[in-house]
Amino acid sequence: MNDALFDGGLFGAEVEEKGKAKLAENAPLAVRMRPRSLDEVVGQQHLLGQGAPLRRLVEGAAPASVMLYGPPGTGKTTLATLVSQATGRRFVALSALSAGVKEVRAVIEEARRRLGRTAEATVLFIDEVHRFSKTQQDALLGAVEDRTVLLVAATTENPFFSVVSPLLSRSLVLQLKSLTDEDVREVVRRAVADERGLGGKLGLAADAEDHLVRLAGGDARRALTALEAAAESASSTGATEIDLATLEATVDKAAVRYDRDGDQHYDVISAFIKSIRGSDVDATLHYLARMIEAGEDPRFIARRLVVHASEDVGMADPTALQVCVAAAHAVQFIGMPEGRLALAQAAVHLATAPKSNAVIVGIDAALADVRKGAVGNVPPHLRDGHYAGAAKLGNAQGYRYPHDVPEGVLTQQYPPDDLVGTDYYQPTSRGAERALAERVPRLRRVIRGQD
Repeated sequence: MNDALFDGGLFGAEVEEKGKAKLAENAPLAVRMRPRSLDEVVGQQHLLGQGAPLRRLVEGAAPASVMLYGPPGTGKTTLATLVSQATGRRFVALSALSAGVKEVRAVIEEARRRLGRTAEATVLFIDEVHRFSKTQQDALLGAVEDRTVLLVAATTENPFFSVVSPLLSRSLVLQLKSLTDEDVREVVRRAVADERGLGGKLGLAADAEDHLVRLAGGDARRALTALEAAAESASSTGATEIDLATLEATVDKAAVRYDRDGDQHYDVISAFIKSIRGSDVDATLHYLARMIEAGEDPRFIARRLVVHASEDVGMADPTALQVCVAAAHAVQFIGMPEGRLALAQAAVHLATAPKSNAVIVGIDAALADVRKGAVGNVPPHLRDGHYAGAAKLGNAQGYRYPHDVPEGVLTQQYPPDDLVGTDYYQPTSRGAERALAERVPRLRRVIRGQD
């Protein structure tokens, strides 16, 4: 029989289609459930609403190269695919982890030939573009400039720090956001019911679904990967439903009993704070881990650390506040999961630091007096004297400038008359505050004329 009979024609087309169907059937669940149209995309409505930049690009109204910047599992690859499908362009995908300048130039040359021969444009999708060297990124400039390729680049890192300026200036930077819990829940439920997914052959228990959503942390791919593994495990035992035990055993991660809006939220953060205050660094890390694993907002954790740097450590270790503020900035800058390191460092610093609540006791005592009406008049010599007529009112008259004396401190009344002699700040003898415990009384004696 002539082998040419199998090279094309109806039979050849049927074989090809069956092959594609088989590949699709064997593809991972996350690939099978990839949205086929914008209407199936979950989340990112700030980019996909009517008239929004990404919708216009997908619909072919704005043929611009784009940088898709956002956390894993938020739909960067999906959106790049939709750009090529909806605009009738050829789609080529490269990963910056494995591709080099040679591969990039080969794609560009083929794109240029196709453009000249058939007028077919090429969408070049580059994943992890921040891993490209400057030379590799520069190799794209000409093709992006003359639109030989429509570049859709994805990155989990801020492109303004990791992508060369000339390439940035030729691209529209669009930031994708982590999916909300409800977005992930919708993706999971769709995968359970859809024929491309589990096709309704297996149910998903409510507590297992909740755990799956927590595990995802805003990453749809992570949720679908875990769901697929749990489905295979359940099917192998003849079960008709994926329960929590099956899901836990499959992903090897115990469900953390933690409700971000309920008692556990308040109980765990309370235990975290009290462990820091009690200098138990191990318990501190335990409760921090529970919050991270349960998907607690890392910004909330960072804010609590900043508060307790002043409330529980204060001047016993003045660097504690700097460390915690830096950790909060780091979480905002790099996100999770790497942000856990900055949170842990700040938590360990606070737990192991010498403790003093003198700052909060002092300011709260002062506030209590003010609220009771103990305010009094500002002493005349401390009042503002930088306006015409101030001297006639006696303002700023008799003020003594501390820098005029060698010690830099002198006898002078600063508080209102009713509060002279009131002590708010009472430094402890712990940590760096030990020196203040000696210095502050001496300062008070000089200022109050008691020496």
